Amino acid sequence: MLIQKNPPLHLSYCLNIHPGETLPEVVHAIEHYATAVRQALAMPGEFGLGLRLSCQAAQELSAPGRLAEFQAVLQGSGMYTFSINGFPYGQFHGVRVKEKVYEPDWRSPLRRDYTCQLANILATLAPKAAGGSISTVPLGYRAAWPEGAESPAIQRLMETVVHLHHLGETTGCLVHVGLEPEPDCVLETTEETISFLHRVFREGRHWLRGQVPAGAEEAIIRKHLGVCLDTCHVALQFEDPAAMLRRYVAEGILVSKIQVSAALEVDARHAEVIKPFDEPVYMHQVKALDTQGRKQSWRDLPDALADWPAAAQKIRVHFHVPLFWDGTPGIKPTSGCLGPEFWAAVVAGGATRHLEVETYSFGMMPAAVRPPDIVQSLKLELGWVMARL
Repeated sequence: MLIQKNPPLHLSYCLNIHPGETLPEVVHAIEHYATAVRQALAMPGEFGLGLRLSCQAAQELSAPGRLAEFQAVLQGSGMYTFSINGFPYGQFHGVRVKEKVYEPDWRSPLRRDYTCQLANILATLAPKAAGGSISTVPLGYRAAWPEGAESPAIQRLMETVVHLHHLGETTGCLVHVGLEPEPDCVLETTEETISFLHRVFREGRHWLRGQVPAGAEEAIIRKHLGVCLDTCHVALQFEDPAAMLRRYVAEGILVSKIQVSAALEVDARHAEVIKPFDEPVYMHQVKALDTQGRKQSWRDLPDALADWPAAAQKIRVHFHVPLFWDGTPGIKPTSGCLGPEFWAAVVAGGATRHLEVETYSFGMMPAAVRPPDIVQSLKLELGWVMARL
C-alpha cells in the first residue's frame, strides 16, 4: 500500500508466512489469503504485496506467457508488488530448513542467477515510481564460510549490480538488493555490514569498469546494493533500531527495505517458558546479555536450553512473532524496541521507501499462544504499523 506520498512509503506483508514453493501455490496464497487481508483492512487503492518466490516458482514464472498471467492475477485482485523476499532459495515450509536457508550463499553463481531472475520479474511487476527491492542472504552462514570467501562473493554481487544497472536502463524500473544481517551469519551486526559495504564500494569499482559509464561505478553500486534492516535481527544484537537506521543513512548506505518484525525476550529465571518455542523447522539463534554488557550466543534454541544462562540480564530468541502480540508470563516481544524515534526516521526522514511485515514462523508458534486466525493476525500487524506511522 502506498501509505505516504512525500516521501513515498509502501507497506506490505511478506508472503513467506504462507506455505508455497510452486507458482500455483503462490497464486493460491494471493487469491485465498492476501485477498482476504486486503478486504479485512478495507483500505482504498491498490494493496501492496511482498512476494516470496522460491527458485522453482521464479523459474516457472519466467516461462513464456506466465509473467503476464501472473500480473493479471495481481491486477484482478487489486494488488501490486514492490518487493520480493529472495532470501530462501529452496523449500521454506514443511521440512527442516535450519541452516539450509543460507544456501546457496553469495560465493555461488546460483545465488547470483536466482537474484537476477527475481529482478527481471520485479522490473515487470513493480510500478516504476515504487521501484523494486529484493532482500537476500547476508553473504552466507558463518560456520560454513571459509577464510577469504568475501572476494568471490563481492564478484558475484558486482555481476548482479551490472545486471540491475542494465535492467534499469532498459525497463525504467530501479531494482535494488538488500543484504539482510542475521545472527550467526557472515554479516551479523550493523557495524559488520557497514564495514563490508564500504569494502564493496572500494573494491567493487574495478569489477564494473568497462561495463557501466566510467566514473559512475561507485554511485551505481550504491544505487543497487544496500541493506535490508530486519528489526527482529537488530533487536537480537541488542542494537537500537532507530540508532542503527540513522547509522546506515549517515554512511550513505541504501536501506533497500525494512522488515518490521519482533523477536522474543525471555525472563532468564524461567527457562521452561521458552521450551514450547523449540521447533524443528527454523533456526532460532539465542543471544544473552549479562550484567556487564557482554554478549553470549547459541546457534539454536536447543543449544541454549542445554546451557541456559539463568543469571543473564536479557535473553532474546530468534523467533518471529506478531508485532501486536502481548506475550505470556516470562516472555515478551521486542516490538517495544520500535519507539517514536524509529518511526520518525522511517516516515519523516524517508530512510526507506519499502516496509514489510514479516512473521514467517506464525505457523510454528505454540498452539497455546498463536493467534487463531492468520488473516486477522495480519490485519492487526499491518494496523499496528499504520497506527505508528
